[in-house]
Amino acid sequence: MTQIVCLSDQPWSAYADRTPQLMARLRDCQILYFEPPGPTPAGKMPGLARRVRPNILLYTLPSVPKTEDFYGLRLRLGRRKTADFIQARLQRHGFRDPLLWMTHPSYVPMLDYLAYRGLVYDCGAFHAPALNQQEGALAQAADVVFAASPGLKDRLSPCSANIAVIPNGVNHPMFCRADLTPPACLQGLPGPLLGWVGRLTPRLDLAPLEYTAAEHPGWTFVLAGDGDHPRLRLLRQLPNVVLPGPCPPEELPDWLTRFDACLHLLEEGSQDNDVIPSRFLEYLATGKPVVSMAWEDQVEYFPDVVYSAHSPQEFSQLCQRALEESPEWVSGRRREYGRASAWTNRAAEIKRILDGIGLF
Repeated sequence: MTQIVCLSDQPWSAYADRTPQLMARLRDCQILYFEPPGPTPAGKMPGLARRVRPNILLYTLPSVPKTEDFYGLRLRLGRRKTADFIQARLQRHGFRDPLLWMTHPSYVPMLDYLAYRGLVYDCGAFHAPALNQQEGALAQAADVVFAASPGLKDRLSPCSANIAVIPNGVNHPMFCRADLTPPACLQGLPGPLLGWVGRLTPRLDLAPLEYTAAEHPGWTFVLAGDGDHPRLRLLRQLPNVVLPGPCPPEELPDWLTRFDACLHLLEEGSQDNDVIPSRFLEYLATGKPVVSMAWEDQVEYFPDVVYSAHSPQEFSQLCQRALEESPEWVSGRRREYGRASAWTNRAAEIKRILDGIGLF
């Protein structure tokens, strides 16, 4: 049976993006999943495994000293500590020459310490320029690179000829349930509801939403998330903007079922980022109208089923069109896009590729 050692930059969660979702859907294998350092859950001893799936054991990596010197002595000692921790767990569970799966360039020093029969680099995001050297080394050493977008593939192509585009996905069955119930905080709100779900970070461009809220006082806008955006104080004063706080991930389908249209906003400085967020695919899986902001030269996401705007004025106009849309028009096509983007399909494609090169 295939043995996989996954060094992930994402903490394990049943509702997390990409790495946990893919690992949870790889069958006929044993997986040791190492998540980044963090607090130990209540009632658990540090260094002990948690069985999160029948074939997946989860470990939290030990903390290492923080330093800006990538080659400093303290950092080398920290890497040695991490490598010893991983090696001890591999020996404990009888892992010999496993398939090594890495998701972040910061793990590249582990290649000098760990024995493995194959290496996968799953690149799910654009990383900071300071990591270019490490990322190039990781992509060059990998037997295969999985890139979450064509832009990431182009970026890594000078370092590897074996790159496959595996976009993000969606936990499709969650959004196909018939027993969805809107949360109490969204019940009784007036007018059509247009909603955004996500982090309200300072980089999020809220200008289109502010403009549209002022243009249409009879609509209700829901911003479900937390963050420290400087405009939140102003938004709280608008009578048709509701800030209920973050949406629990397990309740997301219940929240989306109350929306009449789903909104996708942009973050400043993300013009070159062509990675489709999982949240966007979750919107599609509901079949609801989606109104999205887009950069001027951006290749639009799903142009046949998504309303893409390039200015606050156009955003407001397209929200109007989305609310007037006939439910039978494109809802089925949106759901089909969501179904095709299921994490199960993404994992099946990965397994097919790994089978083809003898790594699974």
